[in-house]
Amino acid sequence: MLLHIVARGRIGRSPEAELFDRYMKRIGWPTKLTELPDQGGKAPPPPPSPAIIMMLDEGGDTFTSMAFAERLGKWRDDGVRECRFLIGAADGFSDAERAAASHRLAFGPMTWPHMMARAMLAEQLWRATSILANHPYHREG
Repeated sequence: MLLHIVARGRIGRSPEAELFDRYMKRIGWPTKLTELPDQGGKAPPPPPSPAIIMMLDEGGDTFTSMAFAERLGKWRDDGVRECRFLIGAADGFSDAERAAASHRLAFGPMTWPHMMARAMLAEQLWRATSILANHPYHREG
């Protein structure tokens, strides 16, 4: 299953970019990053079916790392071809964009800078794929 991050804004050269790249390189599944301008720009084509569209949104669902891994594993095992993660610009998403998402994911009730959200998402994707591969790094508790 392709893990595709579609993010508004360019991360450029920054500590967040270095952290993002470090985790993206560790993920053992196919990954892709599409960067869009803060506003406008041409969105990537719709993902192939079946696909999941997961929007990062402070009002979304929260998961433990284990539950997130289990969700990704279930989608993979059910034949989902792409899980697309949407990260908005500083102003977030419109109501119409929220309604179009399959799921919404939050890293807690706090608002996070969108550049930090990229690094946090990449780390959690790496952690989830490591859990699914039975890597001994992750510790519960």
